[in-house]
This record gives sequence, C-alpha cells and structure tokens, in this order.
Amino acid sequence: MKKIVSIIGDNYVERDSKNFKFAFEMGKALVDNGYRVVSGGLGGVMQAAFEGARASEFYQEGDTIALLPVYDRTKSNGLADIVIATGLDIYRNVIVANSDAVIAVGGGAGTLSEIAFAWSLKRLMLAYEDGDGWSSKVAGERMDHRVRYENIEEDKVFGVKTADEAIAILEKYINQYDKYWEGIKHVRG
Repeated sequence: MKKIVSIIGDNYVERDSKNFKFAFEMGKALVDNGYRVVSGGLGGVMQAAFEGARASEFYQEGDTIALLPVYDRTKSNGLADIVIATGLDIYRNVIVANSDAVIAVGGGAGTLSEIAFAWSLKRLMLAYEDGDGWSSKVAGERMDHRVRYENIEEDKVFGVKTADEAIAILEKYINQYDKYWEGIKHVRG
C-alpha cells in the first residue's frame, strides 16, 4: 500500500516564488518515489504540489487527494483525483495532518495549526527551510517537550532545502513513525 504524505502551506503564493517551486518539486518527487499526495485541495502550495505530482512520469489515478474545508466539491483546484468535501472549515486541518508524513511549505496560521496537529498526532514532520512562513521557523525544532518516540533520538520537525533531502528523510524514518494518537490522558503528579 502506498504511503500518503500531506503537503501543507499557503493558499496563495506567486508561481515564481521559492515556496511554489519547492511544493511543485516535492509533489513530483513524492509520486516519483511511490507516495500519494494529500493537501487541502485549494490554491498556492496545494495547487503546486498537485501540479508536481501530475508531472511525474509515474503519476497514476489516485495519487492526489484533496481534503476541502467546504461542502462544495467544485471549489477544489481541479487537480485532485479524489476530492473529499469535508465541510469542516479549519477543523479539517487535523485530518490533513493525519497522513503518514507531513511536509510544511511556508504557511500562515492555518498551516501552523496543521503543524501542531501533526506533531500531536505523532506524524513524521518535515519543513521547508528556505521559504517564507512557518515552515522556516519550525524547521529543525521540536514542537514541545514530549518524547513521542523513545527509539528516535532526533525526533523533531526535520528541516529540508530540497525535495531530494525530503525523500531521503522519508525513506529513513517513515516506517518508524508508526504510533497513532490515543487521546488525552490524565497523569497524576
């Protein structure tokens, strides 16, 4: 079964920006390497990721999945093979964050919420270091003090500058990030 990787980021970026170019290259590299790509299905980074995925010579139907915040499927960027119109508005961010891995590219407050959700959900996290937005701020950082994986000494938001670096990290770690959120537990102290 193909692993699913979310690409998250700004809903609007210029086509010639670093963030758009990286998201395109990342989408293409993911499909080139046998992954499926999920996003919020709107513009900007999400559109770039799907354009990249479809540019792969290995692209096939089902490789792009959009999780829209609205009820209307026609509001997608038109590049997803599978469109799920959640109607959950910003609350759908937790679903986007629950992929096998999450790659942040730039982003504002909405992206930051997805980063926080992905961290809490114990997902493998990567962040583009060279662009604008939250991804460059969290790259190389731990989101909090929790030990999410005792067997992964360097558990953090892995900073990347190229799609090749991201693929190498995915290949090294994606099968180790195998825990799932089990809910908030009260700990007496």
